[in-house]
Amino acid sequence: MAKIQNIQAFAIRNEMVGALYKGDLGTERTTPKRPPWTSGAEVAGPMSGYERFKKLRSTWRFDGAVGCLITADDGTTGFGVTRNGQPVISLINEHFAPLLIGENAMASDRVWDMMMRMSMPYGSGGLTSYAISAVDLAMWDLKGKLLKTPVYELAGGPARESQFCYATGNDTEWHMELGFEATKLACPYGLFDGLDALSKNEDLVAKTRDLIGPNVELMLDCWMAFDVEFAVRLAERLRPLGLRWIEDCLNPDNLDAHETLRSRIPYMTLATGEHWYTQYPFAHAAKRGLADIFQPDICWVGGFTACQRINHIAEASGIEMMLHAGMNTPYGQHFSYANANVRWGEYFVGAGAGVPLKETVVFPGMAVPENGRLVPSDAPGFGLGLTEDLLEAMRA
Repeated sequence: MAKIQNIQAFAIRNEMVGALYKGDLGTERTTPKRPPWTSGAEVAGPMSGYERFKKLRSTWRFDGAVGCLITADDGTTGFGVTRNGQPVISLINEHFAPLLIGENAMASDRVWDMMMRMSMPYGSGGLTSYAISAVDLAMWDLKGKLLKTPVYELAGGPARESQFCYATGNDTEWHMELGFEATKLACPYGLFDGLDALSKNEDLVAKTRDLIGPNVELMLDCWMAFDVEFAVRLAERLRPLGLRWIEDCLNPDNLDAHETLRSRIPYMTLATGEHWYTQYPFAHAAKRGLADIFQPDICWVGGFTACQRINHIAEASGIEMMLHAGMNTPYGQHFSYANANVRWGEYFVGAGAGVPLKETVVFPGMAVPENGRLVPSDAPGFGLGLTEDLLEAMRA
């Protein structure tokens, strides 16, 4: 029986930050046809009411990519990632790691439960959830390597022949060239942009619908930029345009507001959960019928193990599950591929038009969508393709 010999969290170099989700820093070689939409696009968010922070999220977000390496006593390693820098690194290295040394390297559920219980005195959500995610993902990667099996096989095997993927970003024409049959816009205007924001958002969605036609699914990511009233008024305007869903409209902690929004626009499919942590908000939302689609991030919510619990809640409640940026990491790819209730996967397209997706990955062994479909790597663990040299190069 392999045992955990070492757990170490570390900061990932700035050059690689963002590549895990945006695909704009990987091994890009092809010259883009035009600059990536992310280089100049304003996206509405919770800080849009403060002028000096309005233009770019990077001016106010607390971030910093984190890697977690677990080593078993036979030398086998597993690797997980998350974000939010030194606070998360400290939680792992100073609290979790010393108490998990010597545990069974196959006992991912036990290790996850231990971390949840260890953190109860200061809370298992928020930053703690990010720390738990990194350790848990490394545990699943380690298990797969020990058994010489891809994680999706450990989780039940493929639920389908290939994973349907949708593209996120505001370079819709490029998404269509890539063969995606569903695309999601980042909403540029929110509550703090005044009445004119409703018309501007409506215009963007209408132009996009004209571009893609009636047979491509279209969604709108609102990234915590609305209140209930703004969301209701925008939903009314967008109703004729056939949106598949609107997403993350509200302050994620205000569950009462989510309930009010659900009651006021019962016709609109609501997706949320990117910034909910642990399984408990999802259980509350399922019980109260607050959302139609759950969107946890596997690298933030508590890892693969937390996503399993959330998906069981969702499936039993008739709620769809689609991981936030699930196709941008092997972690989300394997989870989605193994679960029948996760029928779609999100791929954030951040590189400029014309750059092949295979040039934008940060993990060498990672699959990318082809014509809107994806099959994860069948290499052991998550198939990250990391060498010792590459791991060392990642360290800040």
